[in-house]
Amino acid sequence: MARKSSSATTEDELEARVSDAAVRLRGFDESPLDARMLDLDDEAESPFLRGQKRVPVRRGALPRNAAGRIKIALILILVLSSLALIWVTVHQYATRSWRFRIDSSDNIQVSGSSNVSRSQVMEIMASDLNRNVFFVPLELRKKQLEQIPWVQSASVMRLLPDRLNIVVKERTPVAFAEVNSHIELIDANGVVMDLPAGQVAKYSFPVVVGMPDTEPLSTRAARMKVYAQLMKELDAGGAHYSRDLSDVDLSDPDDVKATVTDANGAVLVHLGSSNFLERFKIYVAHVQEWRAQFQRLESVDLRYDHQVIVNPDSTSSDVKGGAASGNAASNIDASAPPAGAQTKSAVRHKTKKHS
Repeated sequence: MARKSSSATTEDELEARVSDAAVRLRGFDESPLDARMLDLDDEAESPFLRGQKRVPVRRGALPRNAAGRIKIALILILVLSSLALIWVTVHQYATRSWRFRIDSSDNIQVSGSSNVSRSQVMEIMASDLNRNVFFVPLELRKKQLEQIPWVQSASVMRLLPDRLNIVVKERTPVAFAEVNSHIELIDANGVVMDLPAGQVAKYSFPVVVGMPDTEPLSTRAARMKVYAQLMKELDAGGAHYSRDLSDVDLSDPDDVKATVTDANGAVLVHLGSSNFLERFKIYVAHVQEWRAQFQRLESVDLRYDHQVIVNPDSTSSDVKGGAASGNAASNIDASAPPAGAQTKSAVRHKTKKHS
């Protein structure tokens, strides 16, 4: 009895399950989305997951950064090679073409020279004729041109395709110089220059003496600094006393001697090594007085304070009023107007001079 009841229950349950399955199948057919959701649920519930399909990726032999660097390097090499090829081509053309050859002296221009002759310049530049303009040693030619006494500085430039331009700056003379009994011109740096032909008349300078040609340029330059200071002081304030000087003796830097020439003759004036203008004013203020006192005025020493030595360089006696006076010293006040100077003996003069 019990067994029969159990079988009936089982059959009923099976029929119910079959009917439920049929209903589900009909619902799946009507809704594809529900079917897909069921599949996903089934896959989620499945303990075994399906493997994802891998997409094949092709990789290069080098990393991307390295490949980019190599590409940039190749481009640079290509550009540099092109530039080198262009440079070689231009260089060969410039150094071998006849267009860049200096054919004659007409291709060499010289400017800025009035006392330097063209022949002096061409004597130095002669070796560059029929030479390629790029092969002219500009710095060497500049130094050679500056060896010409009149040339203070020079510049040499290339003017393509086949010309040279030379610009000369000449020295400025400041005095005549007596060198080995010859009169030359001299500049502020002590450089002695030849007198330019036909242009001597335009210069009006004193003659500098006491500079032998054997002394070095540095010594002459130092002497010319003393000369420049002398001329500057004598012309200060518009006095222009330097126009009265005929020559300046620079043999002793501690005793600059200037020969002053006027209508009454020449007088050698000792001016020392400083205060040239003050001492020269003493000479200007008293020269007529000294000429009236002495029969012949040859030289005056103004190196000592409140004392003037008249004719210190004379070897002959000066006779005045029947008495031989010889050399004489006068005590004067430089700030006072000219007055009768009191003369002293030559012996006392020499003692006072060396004290």
